[in-house]
Amino acid sequence: MSLSITFSRTALSFGRNTRNLRAANITSTAPIASAGHARCLSSDSESSLKQAATSATPTTGSNPERIKYFKVYRWDPEQAQKPYVSTYPVDLNDCGPMVLDALLKIKSEQDPTLTFRRSCREGICGSCAMNINGSNTLACLSYIDDDTKAATKVYPLPHMYVVKDLVPDLGNFYEQYRSIEPWLQPEGDKEKGQAEYLQTKQDRSKLDGMYECILCACCSTSCPSYWWNSDKYLGPAVLMQAYRWIEDSRDGSTKKRLEDLDDAFKLYRCHTIMNCTKVCPKNLNPGRAIANIKKKLASEH
Repeated sequence: MSLSITFSRTALSFGRNTRNLRAANITSTAPIASAGHARCLSSDSESSLKQAATSATPTTGSNPERIKYFKVYRWDPEQAQKPYVSTYPVDLNDCGPMVLDALLKIKSEQDPTLTFRRSCREGICGSCAMNINGSNTLACLSYIDDDTKAATKVYPLPHMYVVKDLVPDLGNFYEQYRSIEPWLQPEGDKEKGQAEYLQTKQDRSKLDGMYECILCACCSTSCPSYWWNSDKYLGPAVLMQAYRWIEDSRDGSTKKRLEDLDDAFKLYRCHTIMNCTKVCPKNLNPGRAIANIKKKLASEH
């Protein structure tokens, strides 16, 4: 008998609270309690529902817009006009933290003609390399500056032919990479039953800081020597990859690789300005790799 009285009182209390919620024009998204759950409601259920109603009341002005302006380089080869800069407003409260998030939001909501490369969004593929606020970097790893008074300037990688908008032509860059033959060239054939070409942990550690390169071209396009001699000078990224194979204990073409690099333009256009190391989004040091190539060549002369 006492059990049914408790249920009746609780049900009446639950009904009054439901009417109060309706009177306040609040829609509850929580699932409706079953009769079994209603029997377990405590005496303070009414106060709990009132607290829920208060927290569900919408507040105005709690999140004012934070408008950030992005000035983006635009050029379409199919249009008869010179390159120009478009300005796009983005509410940072409704956008991810990275510059790539803002570009995707602009393309999705404001201007579908905006063109740029992107893929992994994790700093692995190197597709979204561009010049942001004067520095080469990856858009997916570049945080948006919270200062809404200053616009963020986004340009393609400098001193490169532009295909469209923020897309540079990397044909010459990849051709230079191909020229160093970036694959393992062992001294002899594998022995019968041999699976892999093994190396010691010490030899393997020599490749650290080079194999992580994602060929985004941020370093090469920040190098003044590469700006003026990109047709002959291989640039920091390609030279670091060349040294990666020179240092590989499993490779049998070290002498040939060094001879190919012993050129006034291919290698020695590097003047250790070190812009390459400063801008590398993977925190690698191409300048040191180039210096090591020069030291190896000097020791052989």
